[in-house]
Amino acid sequence: MGGTGQPLDAVAHLTGIVRSAHIECTHPDAVAELAKALGPEIDFALVVLYVSPDAKFRTIVAQAVEIWGPERVIACTTAGELGEHGYTEGTIAAIGLPRANFCVGSILINHLEKLDPQEIVGSMIRLRTDLNAQEPEWQHEFAFVAIDGLSIKEDEVVAAVVSGLGPVPLFGGSAGDGDRFQETYIAVGGQVYTHAAVLCFVRTNCPVHVFSLDHLTPTDTRMVVTEADSRRRIVRRINAEPAAREYARILGKDPEQLSAFTFAAHPVVVRFGGTHHVRAIQRVLENGDLVFFSAIDEGLVLTLAEPEDMAVHLDRELARIARGRTPQAIIACDCILRRLEAEQKQRTGAISDILARNKVVGFSTYGEQINGMHVNQTMTGVAIFAPEDGL
Repeated sequence: MGGTGQPLDAVAHLTGIVRSAHIECTHPDAVAELAKALGPEIDFALVVLYVSPDAKFRTIVAQAVEIWGPERVIACTTAGELGEHGYTEGTIAAIGLPRANFCVGSILINHLEKLDPQEIVGSMIRLRTDLNAQEPEWQHEFAFVAIDGLSIKEDEVVAAVVSGLGPVPLFGGSAGDGDRFQETYIAVGGQVYTHAAVLCFVRTNCPVHVFSLDHLTPTDTRMVVTEADSRRRIVRRINAEPAAREYARILGKDPEQLSAFTFAAHPVVVRFGGTHHVRAIQRVLENGDLVFFSAIDEGLVLTLAEPEDMAVHLDRELARIARGRTPQAIIACDCILRRLEAEQKQRTGAISDILARNKVVGFSTYGEQINGMHVNQTMTGVAIFAPEDGL
């Protein structure tokens, strides 16, 4: 995952309503420099930090809280960042939502192994009511969530929150740890958590468009999960054969050569409610079992998908979302497998150009959320436009 090649102290920022900046995570004054780039004169409703796992996360969060206050900062670790130059790595990407245009509230969802959906929904309803009372004239809303990407609880989290959303569209991403898959972090209220999630509601006078996109088309090749450990997202057998061996046979590949690049290039999808959603493979275990990024169970029919050219697809979809308008920013959660596929197919440069041109800021994830679904190999996000751009 190549970086931008920017010098150590390089900070870039956008100067529209939504402010963003990025900096190398090894910079000795990284957070202070980000604050300068975002604009020290601006009263922010929220500052979001997407932090490389190479950074000292707790230190970054403590410094950010000192500048903006604990109630205005959320952060998570990444599997790569999306900055002003597109795909980056080893950086901190920051987004600032000014109070003049945004009203924000957040909810900590802690101890994901003990989710209380009723309590979560109650908190969501109270928060939405409070934001509406603060800015009753503002007509636009969205919600976003960041979840511990190693918790194996993303499906349960989105299932728990969906009934509290009302008409508010939700997107999100699972915090990452580069390609190490060891530990991810979430920060909210000045505290750092694992096995937790943070849910934010945003009310704004800016038109917004929440979206989900992927570049995959289902084929006629199907396979059935015949043995699985659904709790740990492990598939042991496909078509009654050892999972990795059968998946490799269907692809015409050597089972010993399966890798993250293979999984990125040959994804599988499942069909829910008339729509296909990716169920991406994370890794193969020594015993030949396959570990997935999202929910999996026995009896599930997996369909092999074929990818369209990522750059062509992304350019077309972002143009469709914009509808001739220029976004102030697009906040995006982009699957790590999309980044890996771009590298494998030497499309990183082309995709980075498209991301930069469309002012996309965000991070590479271990999974994505859209409304009530946890998905993979997808980009979810929100495009934010100036008030005068209309719906």
